[in-house]
Amino acid sequence: MAAGKRVCVIGAGPSGIAAAKNCAQAGLDFVVFEKNDKVGGNWVFNAATGHSSVYENTHVISSRRWSEYEDFPMPPDYPDYPSHWQMQAYFEAYAEHFGVVPRIRFRHTVLGVTHRSPDRWDVRFSDAEGREQVEPFDVLMVANGHHWDPKFPELEGHFDGRLMHSHDFKGVTDEWRGKRVLVIGAGNSGCDVAVETARVAARVCLSMRSPQWFIPKYLFGTPADVYAARRNWMPPRLKQWVLGRILYFVQGAYRFYDLPMNTTPPLSHHPTINSDLIEFVRHGRIKPRPGVRRLAGSEVEFSDGRREAFDIICACTGFWISFPFFDTSFIDFKGSPRVPLYRKMMHADHPTLYFIGLFQPIGCIWPLADYQAMLACAEIVGAYRRPADMQAAIQQELDRPHYAFSGSLRHATEVDYHRLRKELKRELKQAHIDIGAPPKGIPSQFKAWPRATAASV
Repeated sequence: MAAGKRVCVIGAGPSGIAAAKNCAQAGLDFVVFEKNDKVGGNWVFNAATGHSSVYENTHVISSRRWSEYEDFPMPPDYPDYPSHWQMQAYFEAYAEHFGVVPRIRFRHTVLGVTHRSPDRWDVRFSDAEGREQVEPFDVLMVANGHHWDPKFPELEGHFDGRLMHSHDFKGVTDEWRGKRVLVIGAGNSGCDVAVETARVAARVCLSMRSPQWFIPKYLFGTPADVYAARRNWMPPRLKQWVLGRILYFVQGAYRFYDLPMNTTPPLSHHPTINSDLIEFVRHGRIKPRPGVRRLAGSEVEFSDGRREAFDIICACTGFWISFPFFDTSFIDFKGSPRVPLYRKMMHADHPTLYFIGLFQPIGCIWPLADYQAMLACAEIVGAYRRPADMQAAIQQELDRPHYAFSGSLRHATEVDYHRLRKELKRELKQAHIDIGAPPKGIPSQFKAWPRATAASV
């Protein structure tokens, strides 16, 4: 491919604005389609249901150090784990700083994408006035995210109370006060919802089908991911063993809390980063329960035969990987246990199609989405050449995951942050792009932008 190609970026979330920034720096002609009225994707808080956003008290679960774009550090007065409104202000400052906002078409929803030829994509969209239009593009960058299409558990029976997904959880109101709540799923969303609701609900139970590793946000006074990054010199198996022993010494055996005991290493599952859950369980404010067998009116029957009554069930059971604008006969990763993309971004059969941010790291997504977009732009302008045998290269990745992740759909795009970073840096070196250590300091323009407050965002 050569420079001068017209690029379509779908989505102006954290990965989409990184894609846009790299397109701008590569001198490419590009357009960003965003259905919302501002950048930020899921980090745009919206109290209405139906928009897959953060909830009212959300903070990042990866530290500021490993959540910031490497060419745009967060302000030094940001806490170790910024709130959603601080992150929203950060993303807006990033988009302004790199001049991508004028290229974003807000309130434009992509309705369908048709692949006409290797370098022709027809994008059908509705504009801010609701009019449908079609525009051709040479290159497509998909950055619509993978935390928006809720996956409900398949449960036998019927529940008379309120059954919802974490997709629609926006915060705890008086509606939750005094209620009996069951949270299904002990991932990051499940534990956050359980802790939040336990502050006002009469009783909160947390249903887990399988064991889970719970990692506090701080280890030895340091953000957990910063502490772990300092031990990247360790072989993966040793690193897992050390982390397992640390968690045992800090928390004790999970059986003491009626939590299922793990039989696999800590990083074979996507870890839950939560400092409050164990404390709430020990204080009796959250009651662990096994998996759900069936629903029976106002009651829930668990796999151990116990039956309990609930008013609200919140299913925190993850999201499907889906693309509403693609025909499933063209692209369909919805039920794939492993997503077949080179470096989690390049499709073997479509060299002008890139997926930016379609991975789940043990860490943060968007700094590495920036690397992916940089690599995509290098290929577009002819500075990088992908492997000749893409099928073999993709298969090698699938056969050699960073850790022995479980085969569940939850880990379809799982990666280790630091190992993927090294892999992407190695690819970028082929394009004569050498990224050293993350820069220090804050760009002067970033220092000047007005600090947002929770009330102003």
